[in-house]
Amino acid sequence: MLRVVLDTNVFVSGLLNKTGLPASILDAWRAGRYLLITSPAIISEITSVLDSLWRGRKYRLTREDVTELARLLEQDALVVPGQAEVRGAIAEDPTDEMFLACALDAAADFIVTGDHHLLDLKSYRGIPIVTVQQFAEHLESPTTL
Repeated sequence: MLRVVLDTNVFVSGLLNKTGLPASILDAWRAGRYLLITSPAIISEITSVLDSLWRGRKYRLTREDVTELARLLEQDALVVPGQAEVRGAIAEDPTDEMFLACALDAAADFIVTGDHHLLDLKSYRGIPIVTVQQFAEHLESPTTL
């Protein structure tokens, strides 16, 4: 089974737009089409971003949505320490390095993101870094990547 790390932007987009491609990627995880890999640092970032959106009341997001996603991640994803040595890999935005560390800890097959700092790498130590669109295409036809 594919082992996949999703960037925070995929979760946020998927929750805010239930009909978009990021939402379909989250649905594919819930349907068991790949194993989601995450780390405590990633879960913390996701809940922090969603908490700020919920508090801002700009989007139709409830506190329960945030709590439920955190619970799902802790229970239904593979949570790894995310402490592989990656310092300096993304000098422009070191906070993105948590996704690389998580992927290395879990020997992930993909990192899926919309973040240009990660996408500019194209891959990291043999792990492809792809867009949501590329990953969706891969799920439909595994020979596409």
